Amino acid sequence: MTILVAPDSFKGTYTAAEVAAAIAAGIHDGGGSATQLPVADGGEGTFDALCRSLRASPVSVDVVNSWGEPLQAILGLAPDGTAVVEVAQASGLSTARNSPQDAMSASTYGTGLLIAAAVNLGASHVLVAAGGSATTDGGAGAVRAINDNGGLGGARITVLSDVTTPFVDAARVFGPQKGADPATVRLLEERLSQLAASYPRDPSGEPRTGAAGGLSGGLWAHFEAELVSGAEAVLDAAGFDSLLRTAEAVVVGEGRLDSQTGEGKIISAILERVRRSGRDIPVVAVVGSVADDVGNYAENFARVLIAMDAAAMRTAGKTIAALGLGSEQL
Repeated sequence: MTILVAPDSFKGTYTAAEVAAAIAAGIHDGGGSATQLPVADGGEGTFDALCRSLRASPVSVDVVNSWGEPLQAILGLAPDGTAVVEVAQASGLSTARNSPQDAMSASTYGTGLLIAAAVNLGASHVLVAAGGSATTDGGAGAVRAINDNGGLGGARITVLSDVTTPFVDAARVFGPQKGADPATVRLLEERLSQLAASYPRDPSGEPRTGAAGGLSGGLWAHFEAELVSGAEAVLDAAGFDSLLRTAEAVVVGEGRLDSQTGEGKIISAILERVRRSGRDIPVVAVVGSVADDVGNYAENFARVLIAMDAAAMRTAGKTIAALGLGSEQL
């Protein structure tokens, strides 16, 4: 029996793998046994988590960023024909650029190039991690790039995200964080409405179609893409349920525990799977901070430990090992 260490990244500071390694090292320091399972929910870290689980090899592809400037991006290609594509690599807010950030002109064409490249390399199923985009083009750029490069050739697409926002609402909900002022948000809403009406299937009222500024809706409308919870897809790919069967306890983690944690994020998905297991398994949260608005959500955890750096994460792991697991609650 062992402790399953399944944290998300501490965004902008530590990757999920770094967090898992630090906590596991502390558990080992305390005489415990740990299985590391870095996870994600469709945003930051999803590409790495999926490539690790699927044994996908990296392939470099020449694409363009959201404003048409050339850059190289990486896709993952697994032995079973599954490819992993990350929107943030080609169409992300943090990609290198010389052009000023402009929410109105930002395009997903580069992401479409990545999808097309995966298909041309033989992928029969493309997983698209939708977090971190700079775009609100309703996927029009990606659809154009895929069609410009020969289409999908029978391959299928699954879009992974941690949001359920519908298509047109993407402008209002996510536009401001991409640099759109109120006037631009209204223009983006109008454009998304026009695109929705012109697409083969209208994505307007469909949950999850607003992910990545409507990219998911565009892929759903044109290529019948499946839209799923990123958290659930990552846990399935990693074999979480199988690992849970031999775990004495589970450690989860993220940079900040707040009111958003329970709304489709990876921690909420893990808690639900622990509940469904039918076993009384304690769950410990190791987090960078706890927000005032977390409310009674913290009651889901046997303990909440604060750890803002790697040394503190290791100390938290040692504390967890010393708490006493098995038939007793923490």
